[in-house]
Amino acid sequence: MANEALLAFVLRLADDHLILGHRLSEWCGHAPMLEEDLAMPNMALDLIGQARALYQYAAEIEGKGRTEDDFAYLRRERDYTNCLMVERANGDFAHTMLRQLYFAAFMEPMWDAIAKSNDATLAGIAEKAVKEVAYHIRHAGEWVIRLGDGTEESAVRMQQAVEDLAPYIDELFDGDEVTAAMAEAGIAPEPASLRAEFDRTVATIFAEAFLDMPAAPFAQRGGRTGRHGEAMGFLLADLQYMQRTYPGAVW
Repeated sequence: MANEALLAFVLRLADDHLILGHRLSEWCGHAPMLEEDLAMPNMALDLIGQARALYQYAAEIEGKGRTEDDFAYLRRERDYTNCLMVERANGDFAHTMLRQLYFAAFMEPMWDAIAKSNDATLAGIAEKAVKEVAYHIRHAGEWVIRLGDGTEESAVRMQQAVEDLAPYIDELFDGDEVTAAMAEAGIAPEPASLRAEFDRTVATIFAEAFLDMPAAPFAQRGGRTGRHGEAMGFLLADLQYMQRTYPGAVW
């Protein structure tokens, strides 16, 4: 059971980072300015690099001969356990940047805690990741402020992104038997324990951006148990196309 819980936890982290990394990569060549055309794919590479390290560790834990590519490209939609927020379509630039801020504000205290983990492999991944996620918060936060405190149109778009993403926040902090096992083993914290730091990070940026955080009328859940939105199927069709069209192909 301990190995099963660890594998489930590592795959959740890996899936979150792979799917969000893919979403960010979709901006390559389409960003609103050249600087962002470089910055956003670089953030995507950070996320995909973290996903690779986590998938490699998942393969080691499972011990069935699967590779990082098997986990990334050869699973079906219901096998992915990423949170719903990361799979959402990019929408406009405001939506993308706010989604990035939320996920980074959640992962910064998570990686910081995992860097002190009893699991040496996860601690090693976290030591590098926590530096990268700090940049993601700074970059996305600066854009949230710039758009929220910008033109009338940019402020409207940013507030709309706040409204649209509100139902997807609570799922980040849900706990279950997997997270309880990780906390008990000293491997990772319960997600709920990270909420106060997340709220502080977001509140500080929102204050400068003149944004109000609405109370979501309901919370969207299901990603952790493989129940995804319609966008996920289209995302995987794109992500997995080359591997499924040319099985076993390598660079």
